[in-house]
Amino acid sequence: MNTSPSSEQAALEQRNRELSILNAIAQALNRETELRQALHTTLRQIVDLFHLHTGWIWLMDEATGAFSLAASLNLPPGLAESPERMAGWCYCQESFRSGSLASAANVSIILCTRLKNLLHGTDGLRNHASVPLSAHGKRLGILNVVGRDWRELSPDDLRLLYTVGDLLSIAIERARLFANSARLGALEERNRLAREIHDTLAQGLAATALQLETAEALLDAQADPERLRPVVQRALQLTRKNLEEARRSVLDLRAAPLEGKTLLDALRGLAAEAESASAGRLHVEVVVEGETPLPALPTRIEIGLYRIVQEALANVARHAAASEAQIRLSVDGGRLDLVIADDGVGFDPASVPAGRFGLIGIRERAHLIGGSVSVCSAPGSGVQLEISVPLHEEPRP
Repeated sequence: MNTSPSSEQAALEQRNRELSILNAIAQALNRETELRQALHTTLRQIVDLFHLHTGWIWLMDEATGAFSLAASLNLPPGLAESPERMAGWCYCQESFRSGSLASAANVSIILCTRLKNLLHGTDGLRNHASVPLSAHGKRLGILNVVGRDWRELSPDDLRLLYTVGDLLSIAIERARLFANSARLGALEERNRLAREIHDTLAQGLAATALQLETAEALLDAQADPERLRPVVQRALQLTRKNLEEARRSVLDLRAAPLEGKTLLDALRGLAAEAESASAGRLHVEVVVEGETPLPALPTRIEIGLYRIVQEALANVARHAAASEAQIRLSVDGGRLDLVIADDGVGFDPASVPAGRFGLIGIRERAHLIGGSVSVCSAPGSGVQLEISVPLHEEPRP
């Protein structure tokens, strides 16, 4: 059967119209990640592009199966002024639940629970189309669109609306995933804050408590006040430092440790603090190997490395009984290697005592910046902690 040039032209125009509608809606949805805004954007696009007037979207609660009105556009006065008409059971929802609303369909005023018996305030609305929304086999909700005249939407328009429904369903899933990601991000931020408190205030307060316990012991022994003075001064120094760290943390927990410093300068500062806290019993060396000076690193990596070294030196001070420690940094191509080693008493990595969270925190921080951790130690042979971080990959989730 031959087709006339006019019918071919009409088919081509229809195809171009469909493609332009799908392209416009896809572009609009791609700009939105917030669910409510994505729904309103799509409704506006559908109503405009299909020359309709009104629309609304129901979303189904995954847990209860209950429907809620998630978005609406240009509701007529009879519906806008009577919210009860937009609540409760309706034919479309029942069809959706039963599975009979498998594709876009016209629904007449006789069947529509929202519109039937509504004699005034309809703005001429008579028929509406219902479009099921689902993604990956998961039922999400219903899209309803309404025109002012008596006509039903054509099979071509219904087919196109069904494709639009697929685009909208994907956008709904994406928006929900984005919201879940934000919630997970908030949880991760809380975990980060817990690590910050452990790495800064908790460590500082523990050191202050140690100095005060020493002072108390000297008082009990009725020691010479001159022996007591440096201990009290050290406690005051630690208290002031912790107060400053708390203030800076409130302003910006991320920037505080490296504010106005390079990573190398900050690590040398940690080494000097560790030496000072040990009263000369521990010598800490900072060494840079390979590519020098160190290249500029993303802030998240610098902060992570700084906190890892801070935690490792705190562990050396508490548990190692070491006289020498070394921090080695090297950059080779796209990888940075950090080694913290000491000549202390060592331990068995396979049997870390309960309640020791330092190594756990180090592993977590390395994971967050996409790195890996290796621990080499044995009783009596010191500890070597190796962290390797790729510099051109995104952090792991």
